[in-house]
Amino acid sequence: MRHVNHDLSPIGCPHALAEVDLFAPGAAEHWYEAYAILHAEAPVLRLPGEGMTPDRDAFILSKYEDIARVVRDWERYPPTLSLLLEARKADPASVRAMPDIDAMVKSIASLRPNPELWRAHRQQLTDPWVGPGAKRHEAMITGHVDALIDAWIAGDTFDFVADFARPLPQRTMASVLGFPLEDVKDLEIWGNAQVMSYVHGCGHNNIMTAEQTAEKFRLLAGFSDYVGTHVRRRRANPGDDMISYLTQVHYEALDRKLTDEEIDGIVYAMVIGGLETTQYALVEQAQLLIERPGLFAKLKADRALIRPFTEEGMRLRSPTQGLSTRITAQDEVFQGVPVPAGSTLHLRWGAANIDPDEFDDPLDLKLDRAAVTRHLAFSAGPRVCPGTGLSRLEQTIAWNRLCDRLAALDYAPGNTFLHQPGIMLGTLALHCTFETETIA
Repeated sequence: MRHVNHDLSPIGCPHALAEVDLFAPGAAEHWYEAYAILHAEAPVLRLPGEGMTPDRDAFILSKYEDIARVVRDWERYPPTLSLLLEARKADPASVRAMPDIDAMVKSIASLRPNPELWRAHRQQLTDPWVGPGAKRHEAMITGHVDALIDAWIAGDTFDFVADFARPLPQRTMASVLGFPLEDVKDLEIWGNAQVMSYVHGCGHNNIMTAEQTAEKFRLLAGFSDYVGTHVRRRRANPGDDMISYLTQVHYEALDRKLTDEEIDGIVYAMVIGGLETTQYALVEQAQLLIERPGLFAKLKADRALIRPFTEEGMRLRSPTQGLSTRITAQDEVFQGVPVPAGSTLHLRWGAANIDPDEFDDPLDLKLDRAAVTRHLAFSAGPRVCPGTGLSRLEQTIAWNRLCDRLAALDYAPGNTFLHQPGIMLGTLALHCTFETETIA
């Protein structure tokens, strides 16, 4: 990674375990140096008193084998949210009455509270649109990619973030759901509200202030109203979009149609997962490409290499670096470290994906790496990201069309390479120069 931003970070680069803090302001500029220390000295790092309650601890897992084991076993390492829902099973209405509970959590409570219903939810409700069925969107995504390139290709420079990587998933998700493109700016505001805790929250639990929480839910109330309007329209006049499908489908797992509130929650999940990951992946891939002379020409000459390039990019620079979403249901041992039952596990996917015990030359981008998709950028197991198909398709089409239309891509002067706060690897801006492809 570029290191000019190290001097701009409010904290220094860690050189010893005592200096490692993955959640401090500016920590994103030093994450990969910190991962090397964690792998060597503390692959299971205890965070005293930072569990679900003050008498419980949290533990950062940074090894691939540990995280892969956790995400594939729902019963032994249940999701934090599932424990919350289980505790309220005797009083289902209490979930709806909880303060600051968002639409997605409400829909999880009724539609997918356990592994069986989670699987059914994916198979019938989301896979046809953003999973294996995402191929249906190829022409639509290609149109959006070309429209974005058209907007800046006559100039000399562009911001790869603001002018390409950010609006592409916004436009794509709007089209999938059936929202007008003129509403994309509102969709961006609501998407930012949804991930506010992951960007501005403190610590591994992403805790926001009361003022931040109030602002988040003020914005999300507008989003629910907007979605509700579209749901009512589609119930009366369905079209060829995901919201229309959700209003008409008979959900086999529960033998009924979906409620408006449940559809709101599904749409919420699509937006929170469909905008950020693809944006961050594309921006980091652009940097990996620019910093490796000859790589762009290699991709242009052999388009079969674009898929392994995007997979290696997500492995090397995981869009979501880590989340604290699992609890130990029993006493465990990771890397020789005892972890008591009831402990919170912070799964550090960014570190796992460069684990030297799992990947040969882990910091190298290898287009011929075996099993190139086995990284954990999308997690794995029963709770793997449902939108992997759509994100992978967007990335593949984006680089194919950039290879078609550009002869070269490079950094423009003045980049700081600074990242946003939080737990996602989000470069704030990336100013680039380019050469256009000459058409014979």
